[in-house]
Amino acid sequence: TSPFAWLRTRFYYLLIRLYFDQEFSIEEFTRGAKQAFSVVSKLLSQRKLDLLEELVSAEVLQVLKEKISLLPDSHRDALAADIDAIMYTTEGDVRIYYDDDGRKFVSILMCFWYLNGANLPDDVPGEAKVFQIVFGDENTKEKKHLLTANYEFQREFTEGAKPDWTITRIEHPRLLE
Repeated sequence: TSPFAWLRTRFYYLLIRLYFDQEFSIEEFTRGAKQAFSVVSKLLSQRKLDLLEELVSAEVLQVLKEKISLLPDSHRDALAADIDAIMYTTEGDVRIYYDDDGRKFVSILMCFWYLNGANLPDDVPGEAKVFQIVFGDENTKEKKHLLTANYEFQREFTEGAKPDWTITRIEHPRLLE
């Protein structure tokens, strides 16, 4: 992350604490985002989209229903991220905005890197060989892929709105396209 982007996100976190939620903590948010990512990615992998209605926006859910039905099993299996297999998490973009009705929103894009042992073909478009990791010796080889995912979390901070974060964007590059 560039120093400018790092400073910018920290400034937005300060604004969130000052004007929207005095208890906001990026560390706590990141823990919750990792849990949500793990749960949602597993449900996507299992095609249990009806269980995502409270976690994912209706627009994203409709797109996912179309895409998941077309995925080969290997790609679908690769969507699942066990929370212990998440190697790195970082914040992407942070936005604070108001809609035409004066409602207040905050959205935070989270980027996840995770290991997955799905049996992906070697010719997964765009995946570099360097992201295939082999564990164990010759007799117990286990190949894992280091995959990325981007999930955007949004919360409405208008008075009287539910205090829940909703996922408004899900990207699993090279898997869910």
